[in-house]
Amino acid sequence: MPGPEIDVRRREVLRMGAGAAVAAGAGWLVAGCTSHAPSGGAGSPGVPRRGGSLRVGVTGGSTADTIDAHDPVDDPDIARAIQLYDTLSIYNADYAVEFALAESIEPSADAGAWTIRLRSGVVFHNGKSVTAEDVVYTLRRILDPANPRKAAHQLSSVDPNNIRIVDPLTLQLTLKHPDVTLPEALAVYNTGIVPVGYDPRHPVGSGPFTYSSFTPGKESTFLRNDRYWRPGEPYVDKVTIVDYPDETARVNALLAGQVDAIDELPLGQIGSVGRRPDLRVLESETGGWLPLTMRVDTPPFDDDRVRQAFRLVVDRGQMVRQVLGGHGVVANDLYARFDPAYLSSAPQRHQDIAQAKALLRQAGHENLTVELVTAPVATGLVESAHLFAQQAAAAGITVHVRQVDPGVLYGDNYLKWPFAQDYWFTRNYILQATEGSLPGTPFNETHWTDPRYVSLVTQARATVDQNTRTSLLRQAQQIEYDRGGYIIWGFFNQIGAHTAKLNGLAPHKSGVPLSDYEFRKAWFSG
Repeated sequence: MPGPEIDVRRREVLRMGAGAAVAAGAGWLVAGCTSHAPSGGAGSPGVPRRGGSLRVGVTGGSTADTIDAHDPVDDPDIARAIQLYDTLSIYNADYAVEFALAESIEPSADAGAWTIRLRSGVVFHNGKSVTAEDVVYTLRRILDPANPRKAAHQLSSVDPNNIRIVDPLTLQLTLKHPDVTLPEALAVYNTGIVPVGYDPRHPVGSGPFTYSSFTPGKESTFLRNDRYWRPGEPYVDKVTIVDYPDETARVNALLAGQVDAIDELPLGQIGSVGRRPDLRVLESETGGWLPLTMRVDTPPFDDDRVRQAFRLVVDRGQMVRQVLGGHGVVANDLYARFDPAYLSSAPQRHQDIAQAKALLRQAGHENLTVELVTAPVATGLVESAHLFAQQAAAAGITVHVRQVDPGVLYGDNYLKWPFAQDYWFTRNYILQATEGSLPGTPFNETHWTDPRYVSLVTQARATVDQNTRTSLLRQAQQIEYDRGGYIIWGFFNQIGAHTAKLNGLAPHKSGVPLSDYEFRKAWFSG
């Protein structure tokens, strides 16, 4: 059994895992890769150059770090996985699904079966060709009931015993139930394809960099894969990922030139870094959100009117300005902002103290007192709790903010708190719902079980026609908007920084830091 610290980190990555890398489109149609050229961003000088050694400071790290393709836990693990392993599909910077190792991923008429065709000529780091047999081995390794990996839940529709190899580059999956989200689930970084007989102690993938060294909790190094299948990439000779659990040490390493880039630049450092002519701030809009969670089966939140009143006391603009320093956008109590089916027609909620008071009075909960449990697990989370308490006071609500350690928030009472907070990274609507808004999902924090809602999402997951699926999802979102247990006041931006000589990293909507950790695109000028 892992210790409490590891349990907390595993919970966090399971909640952010697909979220960090799963795109927002609810459609199963996958776009082919149209370009392999890197995006250098504004001011990138000229044609990419080869050479150089890239050092990156990444948030987190401990002796529990892993280099296993299917068990990444924290940010350094994720960054390592993206360098070593390629997935069948991938999300581009605009949040569209593209093929990667797969040449095509096609559904049957009812999305109950899928045919995957691999690119020809792709080889693993050891020179072995990537074949359908390796994909079958990878899927069965992820779904092994004796040792299920992080991606097992997102691939729960896949029947590991019902996979047929058609030819060396083609396989067919017959699912347990129809599932239009399969290409999205296969794009997550924790589904990297590995060769038959894969041993994480000697990691082999087909990614842009090959394994060189790994010291858990400290750093890892990777060398350019000269046989990489994307023309021209990668550009740098070597990538070193340095773990920095302490944000001050991470920022100081960038300022001192000890690393070329860092993720998770603190909001308070954006100005000072941005004023340095030798440094650049990299900011990405994301679908990440910091919800307040109300248990719909526990008083006083078992009354729709109370939940609506709590949503109406929030000054969302003030939250974004004060908590995020303006580095985000106002939300409307719905997640999955980049999903084509996103219910943008829902009236934007604004602070309405008079209406909140009226709803509380109708519910018999005037002068209500509640406890809000929070922890410093994401930038702005604790600050937003205290600001909410101030805003709610105007409606006669007394909010006692209880700050606990992350291990307590995600401890034995996780998913039991009547009123608490959490954080999520970008997901599309169906995959987010299957993580946290349906009965039996691993992170149903609000205990949301609305039968009509469940029926609509279940139908949508099995519906191939995009127009019909969109209609189903918008109906589901309307129900969650009206009666759900979340207060979603804003979407936060992802912010990193790098030296001005480093090019190829550009804003990315996935929510994964530093341009989705795609260091295959990075190159040095001058």
